[in-house]
Amino acid sequence: MGYQVLARKYRPQRFDEVIGQEHVTRTLQNALQQQRIAHGYIFSGHRGIGKTTIARILAAALNCRSAGRPVAEPCGVCESCTEIRAGNSVDVIEIDAATNRGIDEIRELREAARYRPARDRFKVYILDEAHQITDAAFNALLKTLEEPPGHIVFMMATTQPEDIPQTIRSRCQNFSFRAVSFDAIMAQLGQIAASEQVQADANVLAMLAQAGDGSMRDALSIMDQAIACCGATLSPETVRQLVGTVPAEAMEELLQAVQQNSSADVLRVVDGLVSSGQNPAHVAREFVRFLRNLLVAKVAGDGSPLLQVSSDERSRAGRLAQMFSEEDLTRFLQLMLRTHAELGYRQEQRFHLELGMLKLVHAQRLLPLEQLLSEIPPASAGQRAAAGAPAASPARDGSGLKTSSAAGANPFARSAPGVPSPLEADRARRARAAPGEPEAQAAGSNGVDASAVRRQVLSSLEAGEQKSLAAMLESGDWSLVQNVVKVTPEDAESVLSLLRIFSNAQQAMDRAASSALGRPTRVVIEAGQSETPAARPAPAEEAAGSARSRAASDPVVRRVQEKFEAEIRTVIDHRKS
Repeated sequence: MGYQVLARKYRPQRFDEVIGQEHVTRTLQNALQQQRIAHGYIFSGHRGIGKTTIARILAAALNCRSAGRPVAEPCGVCESCTEIRAGNSVDVIEIDAATNRGIDEIRELREAARYRPARDRFKVYILDEAHQITDAAFNALLKTLEEPPGHIVFMMATTQPEDIPQTIRSRCQNFSFRAVSFDAIMAQLGQIAASEQVQADANVLAMLAQAGDGSMRDALSIMDQAIACCGATLSPETVRQLVGTVPAEAMEELLQAVQQNSSADVLRVVDGLVSSGQNPAHVAREFVRFLRNLLVAKVAGDGSPLLQVSSDERSRAGRLAQMFSEEDLTRFLQLMLRTHAELGYRQEQRFHLELGMLKLVHAQRLLPLEQLLSEIPPASAGQRAAAGAPAASPARDGSGLKTSSAAGANPFARSAPGVPSPLEADRARRARAAPGEPEAQAAGSNGVDASAVRRQVLSSLEAGEQKSLAAMLESGDWSLVQNVVKVTPEDAESVLSLLRIFSNAQQAMDRAASSALGRPTRVVIEAGQSETPAARPAPAEEAAGSARSRAASDPVVRRVQEKFEAEIRTVIDHRKS
């Protein structure tokens, strides 16, 4: 007999030789012993994991002519078993459904199924790639499956069971095959290498098993190719080039460049991989697998069975996982999964791979949300609570700009005792000052007085073609508290409406005030109270206006408006409801 490829030479001939499908083989063996034989079976799952092989073994067990029938394992020596193994049994017909998929072929099969087996107990039809059969052909087969002759058994193997009509699936026993585990493939490859007198270390077997991607047949085909290339000794470097595996050293170098925020090194490593003939999509896929292993090592430890790598790669994954947090590795994996998906329909794949790798570098610079929240000063909650509270009337300077006095200083207070914040310490210092003494905040740290702030803000608005807004603000009351310039115009609602129309006006005012004082400063529009009792609005309108002004001056609401260019449509005061 001529040369046989490893996948055919070492094809299992018994149920106990099948690896990774114990849940299927155990059920079928029990059914054989109990003589509970169904008339239809559907074997579905990944390619190269034993669907057609188990169908042949089941057919051999059904028609085995050994003396101890019924048997849970075919004897392998009787006439029926040897014919099935050779593929020339009269009563076991294997049909390629990809080429015999039409209604005419199925009608011929249905007519032939009416006749009893030529010699054996059952006439078995094995339909490979059954999902390729047309709907009309399945409909022609439906009646035979529903009320089959007692001597007929149909076995359908498919990688896409969802394409088989539900009417067919409901009349058959369905077995879902699993992808063969990494360790099982690696162990089987080691046994076959020993039988073939081929030297292959653990790293080589790991590369072959990984390239098989859960398929025993694929792993054996790649091993056959490696033996043809290397001879009796499989070299790790040659096998790596043969299967196209990206070197782990290059992956580690990429990760170190990301950890060091070195975009130049990232591009250099990518260039080296692409120049050596690596496909960008394959590089992205390998890096996704690499990051997944690092994340597993970070979460479950490098000894976890979830790591499908050799012992050397386990230690490497455990060491590299310590360089990043779990959140970083999760973010990296998400970015690379997106990059790998996008490469499938991009023409300039190298550019998109480089872009995806650079995103990992920039992702390193993102601060955790918890850290950002911890940097918010404790007084911020008090500022939001007191945004609409009335304050004592501050003193005025000569320019008409009000300044905060001791009595009208920032009214924020901490509800819980503790170490005073810098804001509270400054408030206590001002409380000890004379009642009528103006604050030092009336002038900026660079010596600029408050009137200069007013002039610069109004000039900025006029320069930006917002003269109507500047005129309305000029007649209002201006005050300076800490890093906030408060403006109380006569018609606050109109001013707020103009600010919604001129989306960049708020930023222009903040920049002008910050430039005048030499420190970050915000300009806040506040609604004032009418001095004429007859002009006061109705209580309901006053409450609504107060709630709206509090919402409009709330720092969190203002930041949301600036960030998303939003506007306040309706304000509901739940305290009044």
